Amino acid sequence: MPSRKKLFLIIGAPGSGKTTDAELIAKQNSEITHYSTGDMLRAEVASGTSLGSEINNYISKGLIVPIKIAIETIVNAIKNAPTDIIIIDGYPRSMEQLNALDEYLSSDSSLDLCSIVEVHVSEETARE
Repeated sequence: MPSRKKLFLIIGAPGSGKTTDAELIAKQNSEITHYSTGDMLRAEVASGTSLGSEINNYISKGLIVPIKIAIETIVNAIKNAPTDIIIIDGYPRSMEQLNALDEYLSSDSSLDLCSIVEVHVSEETARE
């Protein structure tokens, strides 16, 4: 039986350092893979898949990628990750996105959402 992937989410305001934190954690732990939501979406676009083309239709118009498509992209990345421990930063960005992700994860026995870490910083720090 394949091992279950363990998922950790890092959320916070733009400029809060969530990507930096996630990168540091993954760099110091070879058993952890880090993905940034934006990077995953751009990688899917670059892959030339039909999903990537659909994502590009939204991104190129400055529109938010629909939740279902974002979750599909995230889940594909998790399932193809080279490690069983994954940190994702930048998702979810709303309760609606969190609820949709939670609904998906509750139906998928190969993935465990272990923790959501919220990075809090002052507005002044986030602007720096």
